[in-house]
Amino acid sequence: QVQLVESGGGLVQTGGSLRLSCAASGSIISINAMGWYRQAPGAQRELVATITRGGNTNYADSVKGRFTISRDNAKNTVYLQMNSLNAEDTAVYFCNAGIVVVGYYFGMEFWGKGTLVTVSS
Repeated sequence: QVQLVESGGGLVQTGGSLRLSCAASGSIISINAMGWYRQAPGAQRELVATITRGGNTNYADSVKGRFTISRDNAKNTVYLQMNSLNAEDTAVYFCNAGIVVVGYYFGMEFWGKGTLVTVSS
């Protein structure tokens, strides 16, 4: 009954910016950490950024200083502001969240279907 839906992906030029959003919905008791991962063509999925419920953040070295993760707990939504994009940022970006659902006593990991970000050079 829980789903994560990403939005905001698309085509952008090198040096441009893009803002991704991910909204969680369903039988949610609470949401713990949330994060963004990405998978480039022919590559493995990698962590981009995470944020705890209290707002503590962690970033991959490759995006530090360019990307900013944030969340709106009232809206069960996590965002990823991406600036100074380059070709290496081209990937499918996936939303992740640790969610306590109705009928359980601890968080489980949920994933969105992904949104494609293409950076043209």
